[in-house]
Amino acid sequence: MTRRRRDVQYDYIIVGAGSGGSSLAGRLADACPDATIALIEAGSHTERNLLVNMPVGIAALVPFKLGTNYGYETVPQPGLGGRRGYQPRGRGMGGSSAINAMIYTRGHPGDYDEWAALGATGWGWQEVLPYFRRAEGNQRGADAWHGADGPLTVSDLRFRNPFSERFVQAAHAAGYPLNDDFNGATQEGVGFYQVTHRDGSRCSVARAYIYGRNRPNLHVITDATVLRVGFDGKRAVGVVASRDGRVETLGARAEVILSAGAFNSPQLLMCSGIGPVEQLRRHGIAVVHDAPEVGTNLSDHIDFIVNTRVNSSELVGICLRGIAKMTPALARYLSSRTGIMTSNVAEAGGFIKSDPSLDRPDLQLHFCAALVDDHNRKMHWGFGYSLHVCALRPFSRGTVALASGDARDAPLIDPRFFSDTRDLDLLVRGAHAMRRILSQAPLASQGGRELYTRPDQSDAELRATIVAHADTIYHPVGTCRMGSDARAVVDPQLRVRGVDGLRVVDASVMPTLIGGNTNAPSVMIGERAADFVVAARNGSASRSAAAAAVHGR
Repeated sequence: MTRRRRDVQYDYIIVGAGSGGSSLAGRLADACPDATIALIEAGSHTERNLLVNMPVGIAALVPFKLGTNYGYETVPQPGLGGRRGYQPRGRGMGGSSAINAMIYTRGHPGDYDEWAALGATGWGWQEVLPYFRRAEGNQRGADAWHGADGPLTVSDLRFRNPFSERFVQAAHAAGYPLNDDFNGATQEGVGFYQVTHRDGSRCSVARAYIYGRNRPNLHVITDATVLRVGFDGKRAVGVVASRDGRVETLGARAEVILSAGAFNSPQLLMCSGIGPVEQLRRHGIAVVHDAPEVGTNLSDHIDFIVNTRVNSSELVGICLRGIAKMTPALARYLSSRTGIMTSNVAEAGGFIKSDPSLDRPDLQLHFCAALVDDHNRKMHWGFGYSLHVCALRPFSRGTVALASGDARDAPLIDPRFFSDTRDLDLLVRGAHAMRRILSQAPLASQGGRELYTRPDQSDAELRATIVAHADTIYHPVGTCRMGSDARAVVDPQLRVRGVDGLRVVDASVMPTLIGGNTNAPSVMIGERAADFVVAARNGSASRSAAAAAVHGR
């Protein structure tokens, strides 16, 4: 590989154009028109990618790499019977917001108050709510909980599958309350999710904050993999990146900000010399700062699915009738952005409690009007639906470690699923809740046959089935934990401890996993970080002006 040194200097370099990086870059560019900003993304542009923009494209984006998905695998998981888990992660402008199910949920207010209690000072619910509202452009309008003028468009689904309607009816018949706003005054209940759609198409965070905006001070660099952060002593001064077969160095006058996600941000820190010293030395990496918790505290939502075959063409299916529906449906989408192609597949769901005495839901449901087996990597002929349940606040904690000192190599991802058996116990209770819903008339009347579960399974059989089939529902967090204690990787202003000029802005900073999908909180973190960076810049400018005034006397 040829090494080429570039004398390009920016004020800020943001690594990763996902939910945190794109929202931060857009806000920072607007707030500081005199600052130059580089937003570096390992993947390509997604603005004109039909599979990304068409909501139902998720059915192909998640199981296959297609250039927009890293498609990571975990190390073998003893808790999953020795299986390797699958970890799709977005690779391209928008990051995982370009391949996810577009579900807009924030979690429970208590999740953020818990962050504050754990040392993330200033991140309680009342402090973060204004940033959720600032980011949100909810088409229902603004109220105390929602914003209407933000760049991230949030809307109701244009298409609702009849089976999704039946799921909501069945869940209500099973005793769960209806809820038409999981981000309002009450999270608990079942209903249809709001989604990050704009005019019937996906509104990724790149579409929301980057595309279609003329900002001369923001330089977007795609297809460039950052290999490490460069340091002058303990100060971050730029990045080294690989692009077009060449290695380039880009300088940062003010700050370098990592927004590469819960797997790649800790990997980049370690490749740059910040992490557990034993691991750095094992891979021949010069130690900049010994930070033992980098890559630890990995938490993820573990999910179990009941798949049911049903002979109904109302559902999405792989068969002659199903395929015959797709051509007119695609034509309808291309002409009017309506119809089944605007479905996010996981249209309905809810938040429920395994125990009524709990202060907040501990289980989340997703209903898909299609069979989803092994992340849709295992296809089945015919029609069917799937009902998912995930443990919202798992006790198991895992790690992200280096496979080598080269950031282009996939990291070693070890969620340690079910290492704390309380998570498995909770999913058994969640499976019983699904069983109550599936037995209600709106769904039971449709008939069907389950793929790998049975209604009469004992708890022991159910546990074995969960171990054989459960896996992530794509919400890894916590590997660059935020806190006020000395061992936290970043402080409450997201500055990496032990060095200067370096922040982390993505889901990796979450102290604990929130009770919901993690896209919206990641955008909130980017919005909040923009204020931190702007305040630091203004403070630096004020100090410089004061110093100049003193020296000019």
